[in-house]
Amino acid sequence: MTAPVDRYLKASRRESTQRRYQQAIEHFESGWESLLPASGESVARYLAEHAEQLSSATLRTHLAALAHWHKRHGFVDPTKEPKVRDVLRGIRAEHPQPVKRAPALQLQALEDCIAGLHRQAASPVAVERLRACRDQALILLGFWRAFRSDDLCQLRVEHIQVQPGVCLEIFLASGKTDRDHQGRTLTVPALKRLCPVTAYEAWLAASGLQQRPVFRAIDRWGHVSLEGLNSNSMSRLLRMAFARNGLDGGSYSGHSLRRGFATWVKAFKKIDLFWF
Repeated sequence: MTAPVDRYLKASRRESTQRRYQQAIEHFESGWESLLPASGESVARYLAEHAEQLSSATLRTHLAALAHWHKRHGFVDPTKEPKVRDVLRGIRAEHPQPVKRAPALQLQALEDCIAGLHRQAASPVAVERLRACRDQALILLGFWRAFRSDDLCQLRVEHIQVQPGVCLEIFLASGKTDRDHQGRTLTVPALKRLCPVTAYEAWLAASGLQQRPVFRAIDRWGHVSLEGLNSNSMSRLLRMAFARNGLDGGSYSGHSLRRGFATWVKAFKKIDLFWF
């Protein structure tokens, strides 16, 4: 295929999905030393031999990766064979596993963390000040808009319009449920406290960013990366934000922000409690 075709084929799938699929294919080829294209028989044996090491959810992801590889290269999809599906159902029956969920970030924990970050944002040390401003904006936007980690990493400065004291208007280019990559425009209102609009403005002022990814890595010398954060780093970043403020955030993951907002809405039955 030509380079432009490869570029747009790659863009048709989320980066995180591409990464998981590539890892699954490598595991099938190198880790298990099997060949592609595969037969239904070899895929069924692959599932059976990894039933006790990998969760059924992981095995389903590996099947999706194998299906995608075969379709893309013009081969018959072996994962559709009845034997493969029956083996997967048998694995789920023999090895039931509870669904692991990230703990929801509670409002009090959010307040404690943001209070600490607010103090650090006034630090004379550049790297401490930058990280605090970035983390405040990331955590508050992630919480109040229930963003996924991938969504936060995709945000771009040129796609966000600020109405100071009123709201942010955000164009999100794509999302997990946006299969056709149509994008959507979201509004994030300013709040009386724990305000994502104020936090976002403070991050832009501290970093001087005018375009490209909103959230980026910051090295030990206070240099802001040109590239956006990887979604896999979101859990570590959240935990470190808590740890730097003497708080226990070791069990949180990037999904804790989204679950925290959902829990708050369910408890209060309304979402305008803090809004202007």
